[in-house]
Amino acid sequence: MKIALFNHFLPGVVEGNRIYDLSSVISWDQANPQASLIRLMERFEDLKPQIEDALSQVPSYALEDVRLQPPVPQPTKIVAAPVNYYLHQDEMNEQFSNAEYTIEKLGFFLKAPSSIIGPGDTVKLPFRERRTDHEAELAFVVGKQAKDVLASEAHRYIFGYFALMDITVRGKEDRPWRKSFDTFTPIGPWIVTADEVNNPNELGFQLWVNQDVRQSANTKDLIYDCYKFFEVASAAMTLEPGDILTTGTPEGVGPIEGGDTIRIQIDRIGEFSVSVEYK
Repeated sequence: MKIALFNHFLPGVVEGNRIYDLSSVISWDQANPQASLIRLMERFEDLKPQIEDALSQVPSYALEDVRLQPPVPQPTKIVAAPVNYYLHQDEMNEQFSNAEYTIEKLGFFLKAPSSIIGPGDTVKLPFRERRTDHEAELAFVVGKQAKDVLASEAHRYIFGYFALMDITVRGKEDRPWRKSFDTFTPIGPWIVTADEVNNPNELGFQLWVNQDVRQSANTKDLIYDCYKFFEVASAAMTLEPGDILTTGTPEGVGPIEGGDTIRIQIDRIGEFSVSVEYK
């Protein structure tokens, strides 16, 4: 099931090119969509048949006529994987000489949840004189509290998947600073529940800047796949429902500037675009 938030954080299900309004079917508070999403995830198995039965009766709209919002609007944390593709390590060494280690030694870093934006929003670059790059990633949302979860059990704790762009200012500052500016984490277009994705560790994806393909890769090349990364993160901290984990970017990162449009597409998930401008 594809679960989206739209038009001031109404809940919806996407089928084909239409979105179905669930606000009359499930308990939902538009003023607190994150708490409402967590309640939905906690009760999803019980609610799923009710939602499916209601789709023929609730209002629906063409996707082109609604405004999609970030599908996970206010997580308590964004846990991010650094240098999780070997070819990206090679690229970083060649361009910046600052990728001595991969995720195997670096662990992970945190991004500010306040950096989240949704489909159709605008990335606002804080500097004209410093290079800022796009990074395409597969991300997922935690469905229930998790601590010390083995990789073999991680699939039981992941509610669903979506696309994420990790916008990054290049420089010598720590990653959380360079990646946490407001608007630096576009996510979307919706959450695809884990049962629909099946194997997240074999998904092709691409990123375009304007009409140019910049990144084209497959999650089968991850150093730590989704489940191993979940294990490593949950060994260090308690993961709460609604938290986001994002798995790192492959080779092909490159600069963006004001006036650009960035589009990301992931197999079995979908695609979305954001625009870029200077603050």
